[in-house]
Amino acid sequence: MTAQRTRPASLTGRRLSRIQIGEWIDMAAKRSPDGDCFVTASGSRTFAEVRDRVNRLARGLQEMGLAQGDRVAILDTDSPEYVETFLALFKLGAVAVPLNFRLSPAEITTLLRSAEASWAFVGDRYAAGVLAARGELEHLEHVVGFGAAEGTVPLDEVLRRGAAGPPREAVVEDEDVIALAYTSGTTGLPKGVMQSHRMWKSMVSNAILEYRFLRDEFRYSASPLYHVAGLSLVLNAICRGSASLIVPQWDPAELLRWCRKGLTDVFLVPTMISALLREPDVTPEDFATLRSVFYGAAPMSPDLLTQAMEVMRCDFYNGFGAGTEAGMQTVLTPEDHVRALNGRPHLLRSVGRPGFNIDLQIWDAAGNEVPVGQVGEIVSRSDMVMSGYHGQPERTAQVVSDGWFKGGDLGYLDDHGYLYLAGRKDDMIIRGGENVYPLEIETTLFSYPGVVECAVVGIPDPHWGETVRAHVVLAPGTEATPEELREFCRARLAKYKVPDHVRIHTETLPKNASGKVLHRLLREQS
Repeated sequence: MTAQRTRPASLTGRRLSRIQIGEWIDMAAKRSPDGDCFVTASGSRTFAEVRDRVNRLARGLQEMGLAQGDRVAILDTDSPEYVETFLALFKLGAVAVPLNFRLSPAEITTLLRSAEASWAFVGDRYAAGVLAARGELEHLEHVVGFGAAEGTVPLDEVLRRGAAGPPREAVVEDEDVIALAYTSGTTGLPKGVMQSHRMWKSMVSNAILEYRFLRDEFRYSASPLYHVAGLSLVLNAICRGSASLIVPQWDPAELLRWCRKGLTDVFLVPTMISALLREPDVTPEDFATLRSVFYGAAPMSPDLLTQAMEVMRCDFYNGFGAGTEAGMQTVLTPEDHVRALNGRPHLLRSVGRPGFNIDLQIWDAAGNEVPVGQVGEIVSRSDMVMSGYHGQPERTAQVVSDGWFKGGDLGYLDDHGYLYLAGRKDDMIIRGGENVYPLEIETTLFSYPGVVECAVVGIPDPHWGETVRAHVVLAPGTEATPEELREFCRARLAKYKVPDHVRIHTETLPKNASGKVLHRLLREQS
């Protein structure tokens, strides 16, 4: 990507007519300079303090030669400094490249090479791996350490280089790419999703509207900051002038302590909600200040959701979307959850209806819209659709067509426009010529008392082509045999959908950063 020329506002003779993401922290600090922006176990930072740190960081980076369009990798667990780095890069028009800290050093090197990153911000835990890779990455010139790892330029030094006051901010157009987010590791070519200024502005503003963000809230997102959901929810809070709890990594006991200290809103995946409710001595009083729970990324059993609603006693939102590539797509509102408890329980199997400014359809393999109730591929069109995959135009053309994004998720719409998921297109099982949708079987197994995790995969078979295998995790104290689970399914599903094999696991199923079960890894198990 060719660096673009920075055009300071002072040279244009006027302020920009369009608001840029880099200005959000400035506007928040004007509205509530003394309000908490970030809260951690060791203290808090006000909006004014964060604004000043972001400006000093941006000016320090300019002094070191960072220019608009430069690609900057960020590798660490969650921290206020992580968010401040993003905010500084937004001001400068650089391209942020957040990396999954769970990846191996070899995978990190592959992504740094793919992104052609010239800068990297790293935590102490990951510095050695990045510095070791620097020798084979000619474009990686600067490594900044969030701590004080040997061989890095400490972040505190960059801050010292930056004079007080605002930096020379870049003019960022809506279609300029400001983030490059990777959706895979080293198997095949990694997909670098090019996310534009337009995409990020739309994701944040849509979420504020659909999830009803208010001022003076105290929010927590369990999604890591390198994932689009994690960072966007913190940006939502900054825009509304509310505080965000920042902890390095998710921990149910710690979250429960913060709930008792006044958290008002949380984002969790279903397995996290289950873990939170299994903490010792949990009572509804622990969630007395909680206003809303936003869940998503994976199916939640109706039993678990009902239990959570009874214990947490607040509003619940379910969000579904293509996240990294197309943002939010549908929302199941608090009113929908109430309707489900008042005689429409099937709504708890839905992920809601399309959100604001989102056009959503169900297509067949030929790209034709299918009738209501028929399963097909979920496609959407909105301002949140990515600009494409970095350096992979053919792959981009496979998933983006005339502005429509095809993410490979299957589902169907009912007469009232509610979307019901049927799983991933790649996960669909063809058993003896019959299409089997894993999510339907998973939903059935989730209704068995004590099932806390479940995933269904197809296994090659010389006679049927594929057979059905279910992987199940039971809650402590629950007893069930594979045959009992098969019999439970047999009473509720067509014969060809009943799992041929059931495996009961004593540990959690493998998941990605979003909390989604990795079906691929389960299929590979012998």
